[in-house]
Amino acid sequence: MQKSEKRGKFITLEGMDGAGKSTHIPNIIAALKTRGVEVVSTREPGGTRLGEQLRTLLLHDTMHPETETLLMFAARREHIANVIEPALKRGAYVLSDRFTDATYAYQCGAKGVSSNKIKQLEKWVQGRLQPDLTLLFDVPVEISMTRLSTAREPDKFEREDAKFFEKLRQAYLTRAKENPKRFRVIDANQALDKVKVLVENIISTI
Repeated sequence: MQKSEKRGKFITLEGMDGAGKSTHIPNIIAALKTRGVEVVSTREPGGTRLGEQLRTLLLHDTMHPETETLLMFAARREHIANVIEPALKRGAYVLSDRFTDATYAYQCGAKGVSSNKIKQLEKWVQGRLQPDLTLLFDVPVEISMTRLSTAREPDKFEREDAKFFEKLRQAYLTRAKENPKRFRVIDANQALDKVKVLVENIISTI
């Protein structure tokens, strides 16, 4: 009997806007590729043609928080079906810039959408799929906002006030406490080189 191909690993990166997580994606990809594995780098919202169209609406159009949530999960369903699951089945490592933890942080924690509603959507859209590892890049709110002030033209989430960002940060930290086996909280308010080494050390364990 032919041995079945080993399933890949699913790694997600989370954090407030301005936490610097996206900066480390190329280094993570390089570190994984040294093992000789296929790496699929993707993002949410997005990752598919439809997902990218929905991303534009979600980042720039004003809408009810529950509408945001529904659109996020619509994009996520496409993402899972067309990118994430096929890659994992063939043994690839999937690296996603945000996933469902972001919905709990942004739409639930910061915007007040019921966590029970999100849980129902999560179960429906994902089934048993969960990340194998989630890296949470954490910085103080004032650092996040300072970094965003010098960045490109901000989207609607990046234009929110400090109160929003504080709710967001606390929601993320709560998610990490609730899922300690999956989350690794990274102090992203350190020198870039130190964060890079820390991330590489964590990645080496998966």
